[in-house]
Amino acid sequence: MYSLSQSVHVREATGEPLPSPFKGLEELDANFRRGELSITAAAGGTGKSMLALNLAVQSNVPTLYFSADSTAATQLSRATAIITGDDVKGIKSKLHAGRFSEYSNVLADRWWQRFNYEARPTPAVIELHLEAFHEVFNIYPHLVVIDNITNVDVGGSGSADEYTFSLEGLCDYLNELARETHAHVMAMHHVVGEYSDGLKPIPQSGLKGKISRVPALVLTIHKEVDGMGGVILNVSPVKNREGREDSSGETFASLSFNTRNMRLADLSANGVGF
Repeated sequence: MYSLSQSVHVREATGEPLPSPFKGLEELDANFRRGELSITAAAGGTGKSMLALNLAVQSNVPTLYFSADSTAATQLSRATAIITGDDVKGIKSKLHAGRFSEYSNVLADRWWQRFNYEARPTPAVIELHLEAFHEVFNIYPHLVVIDNITNVDVGGSGSADEYTFSLEGLCDYLNELARETHAHVMAMHHVVGEYSDGLKPIPQSGLKGKISRVPALVLTIHKEVDGMGGVILNVSPVKNREGREDSSGETFASLSFNTRNMRLADLSANGVGF
């Protein structure tokens, strides 16, 4: 056990926020802190994976990304577009045509950002890759993305109650993993059917399985489409141990989504929905 003064020397990187490209979220004190677990929940196709990928690529921190929901071709094309600003469709065409060498140098600069594409990774696989990352780089990743948490294979669930319990148990496991490695573990998750269109603010109670007990930060995302191809992602901190929260989802920071190059950027410095 430690006194308060001794705790100064044992905290290491725990609690240190990752450099975030999203200033609107920072103004809401919604930071991705090392040693903590967060959950980002949204309807399918709303943009939760884009939030995670933009955080990883734009912050350029050591990252281990478990991409169970997206293939290598999809993530490679998206990440390359975010880095270079080039059109993602052109990038994907070059990838499939074998004309991708022009991007070799810029991708090589991201050598400490690693991806796993297993569709059903187990906790044992997650631990193995974390230890392999440490073996190669002599550090654990600062950011670990689980996309999606329901894709992690923790064994069968025979009922709705068992399903919720297994998700809660998985959250406990991921939270412990964050503490032990001093990584921020960012898990993507789904929402209940009432919010499946992704067009209205999602409260804390909208998370599938109601698994908001463990994470230090819970974000929900709903989108706006302007009819001319413009997309805005509104990110709500519905639980936040370190700062402002609004469990209704009505307080949010707004990010513009450039569908050409997959980049997310602050729509306004002060966010929206205050």
